[in-house]
Amino acid sequence: MKDIIQLSDTLYEASKSIRILRNISWDAKVSQEFFANKAQKLPQVEYPKVDVSETYALLKKAKNLIPKNNLVRAWAEEIIRDLDEGAGLLESMGTKKFYYHSDQLYGSPQKPLMDGTSTSLDLANHFEEMYNHLDGLDLGAPPEACILASEVVRQIKGSVDSFFGDKAPEVYIDDDIASNAIAGRRRIRIRGEACFSDKDIDQLIHHEAFVHVATSINGNNQDKIKILGAAHPGTTKTQEGLAVFAEFISGTIDLDRLRRLSDRIHAIQMSLDGADFIEVYNFYLGKTDAEDQAFESTRRVFRGGLISGGAPFTKDIVYLDGLVRVHNFLRTMMAEGRADLMDLLFVGKLDLEDIPVLSMFEREGLIKKPEFLPPWMKDTRFLLTYLAYSSFLNTVKLTKIKEHYKSMLMASVDNG
Repeated sequence: MKDIIQLSDTLYEASKSIRILRNISWDAKVSQEFFANKAQKLPQVEYPKVDVSETYALLKKAKNLIPKNNLVRAWAEEIIRDLDEGAGLLESMGTKKFYYHSDQLYGSPQKPLMDGTSTSLDLANHFEEMYNHLDGLDLGAPPEACILASEVVRQIKGSVDSFFGDKAPEVYIDDDIASNAIAGRRRIRIRGEACFSDKDIDQLIHHEAFVHVATSINGNNQDKIKILGAAHPGTTKTQEGLAVFAEFISGTIDLDRLRRLSDRIHAIQMSLDGADFIEVYNFYLGKTDAEDQAFESTRRVFRGGLISGGAPFTKDIVYLDGLVRVHNFLRTMMAEGRADLMDLLFVGKLDLEDIPVLSMFEREGLIKKPEFLPPWMKDTRFLLTYLAYSSFLNTVKLTKIKEHYKSMLMASVDNG
C-alpha cells in the first residue's frame, strides 16, 4: 500500500501547478476596453508564462512508481495523461495549439459520445428543436427577475452554513470571474454584475455547494490517496456531469438553464468554424438584452485560445457530455445491482473510470467514506426508485411507441 500512497502523493504534487481557469482568466480592463470601443474591436488579451517544468519532472517520477496492478496502472496512467495535457494547455495559451490540448481534455462539439455515434452538438441541436416546439407556450414561469448578487450570497451562505457547519466555505462577490459562480473547498464566488432568477439560486446551491464544495472537502479528507483532493482537468467531465445531474434530480433545473448549456456548445462550434469574438458576442447578444452577460458568455469560449477564432476553450462541452455519462453510469449501476458503489462518486475529485480502482482502495482501507453527501443522495428510496425506472427505459424500443403517439398528436391538430 505504501507504493500506492507514494504514487498518489507524487500525482498530487504534480497537479498543483495545473491551475487552468486561474491562468486563462481575463483582466477586468478587457471588458471595459471592449465596450469603450462599442463592441467593434476584438479584445486584446495577454496570458502569463507558466512554468510547468516541475510538473513534467513529477510526472516522470510518477511513471516509475506505478505498481504492476492493472487497475492501479490504468488509473495512474490516465491521471498522468490528463496532467500532461493540462500542462501543455497552459504552455500554449494564446496559440492555435491551445485547442489541441483543450480537445484532448474536454472534447469538441462533434466528437462522438460514449455510444460512438451521438455528439454533444447533436444533443444541443435536440434541445434547440425542443425549445422551438415550446416557443410561445406559457410555461407558468415567473416574470423576468433580477435578483442581486448580494441576495444570492445571503441565501447560499444560509444553506452552506446549515449543511457544512464549521467547514462551510466563505461566500462572497467577485467581479473577476467569467462564470456566474465558482466554488471550491474554502469559498464560493458570485459574479457581482450577474442577474439571477429564483431558479438560479437553487441551482447554484445544488450544483456548486452540494457537489463541488462537498467533493472538495471529502477529497481533502483523504490523507492516503491525496490526488482525490485535486480538481485536475481529468475530473472535470464527471464533476460537472454530476453537478448538472444534481440539478435534474433535485428539480432545480429549467429550460433556460438547459438552453444556456446548449448555447455554449453552439458557440464553441461557431468558433471552430472560424467565428471571431465579435461574431460569437453578437450570437449571444441576440439571445439577451444584457451586454455584459453576452460578453461573459463569449469570454468563456475564447479564454486561453484565439480571439480571432479557430481555437476555443472547449470545457463548456462537459456539462451536457458529463450529464449523459453520469446519468447512464447511475442507471447501469442500478441495473447491475451495484448501488453499493454510489457513495464513491463523492469521495473526492475523480473520473467515472476510476470507480473500479477506488472500490479496491476502499476495501484496502486507503480511502475514507465521504463526510458530506447531497440531500438527494441521502434520500435513497427516491433515488433508487428513479434509477430503477430510468434503467428500465433503456430496454424499451421507442420507435413504435413514438410513432403511435406522434400519429395521435397529429390527429389532435387536424381536428383542432
